[in-house]
Amino acid sequence: MAGDGHNQPFSVETIRAQFPALDQEVHGKPLVYLDNAATTQKPRVVIDTIREFYERDNANIHRGVHTLSARASERFENARARVAQSLGADNEREIVFVRGVTEAINLLAHSLSNDWQAGDEVILSELEHHANIVPWLMLGERKGLTIRTIPVNDRGELEIDALPGLITDRTRLMAVNHVSNALGTINPVARIAEIAHERDIPVMVDGAQGLPHGPVDVQALGCDFYACSSHKVFGPSGVGALYARGDWFDRLPPFMGGGDMIEEVRFDGVRFAPPPSKFEAGTPNIEGAIGFGAALEWADGLDWLAIERHEAALLERMTEGLGEIPGLRIVGQAAHKVPVVSFLIDDAHPHDVGTLLDSMGIAVRTGHHCAMPLMRCFEAPAGTARASAAFYNTLDEIDQFVAAVSRVRDMLV
Repeated sequence: MAGDGHNQPFSVETIRAQFPALDQEVHGKPLVYLDNAATTQKPRVVIDTIREFYERDNANIHRGVHTLSARASERFENARARVAQSLGADNEREIVFVRGVTEAINLLAHSLSNDWQAGDEVILSELEHHANIVPWLMLGERKGLTIRTIPVNDRGELEIDALPGLITDRTRLMAVNHVSNALGTINPVARIAEIAHERDIPVMVDGAQGLPHGPVDVQALGCDFYACSSHKVFGPSGVGALYARGDWFDRLPPFMGGGDMIEEVRFDGVRFAPPPSKFEAGTPNIEGAIGFGAALEWADGLDWLAIERHEAALLERMTEGLGEIPGLRIVGQAAHKVPVVSFLIDDAHPHDVGTLLDSMGIAVRTGHHCAMPLMRCFEAPAGTARASAAFYNTLDEIDQFVAAVSRVRDMLV
């Protein structure tokens, strides 16, 4: 976000009033939504923006000479400009719309690797989501690559001191997440980028869990690529963005072929359009991109310094409350993290924990959180239960959640 702490005063009650989905009951209980790392709820302004687009401006973008197409195209490109502003990009040409972080990483795996050879290496971390593991494993099988991983300690923090020893002359990329979806750990991306760039190695950051919790400045992070998903940051599903620094998009070949990414097509060859169009084949998720832009514009106007304090209070209340429950083990307690807590209760299966919490009106995520290697690191073969808060959650909700977990523990143990 581009918020600087001098915007509209933060009030959790005022914020909650803008999210219609939060005002409901589940199983006769007021909803306590603590599954924000999976997806966030949407403010009224995003819902209204998408509805208004369909009611007034619905048309395909680019090349159309009629009024609706011109309006839709302008709104689509304005959304791109908003993403660029929110990430601190130099210009809109550094932003490509994608379906989400998963597609962004697959795009890079395809386009970066044209000249990679068997024996080349990619460095990941043990904290990664499957979206930042599987594409590289698939590429590794095709190309004969080696995957190296930055280890994680028992607090859920990366052992950055081990990173220089993982780098070789065959290292072609470092790809790490900004924030762990499973544990909430905030990774030292700027330091990782500094180490990588000392050896001229590009850095890709999975920012799916970073952007929802505060300002992102790709210049300060020093990364070459940054991927984010709209639905994680209060926008619609099915759209996201990939940032690439400087001339990276000029240098890379396109990921997919089709309409709107070309300048000329002949049966003896094709000339591609310049970025970002080169990477946006076919009709995009127009209304999704516009809704994404609306979500970022809304969020950029919030007081993020106050939100940081509020989220820290949510995390502290959740960690302290769960820590007092007998037989409960919190998985990963990094010194720097967002309000995400993964936990286990004695021998209870996480799915049973989640099902009972749902009966009490509380939504959490259970399972491996698309992070099976990380779950193995913490000896959690069935995964964990995970509560992930957002700034629209209240301290009272955290207290309700902790009390409910205590009751669940009594029921299952």
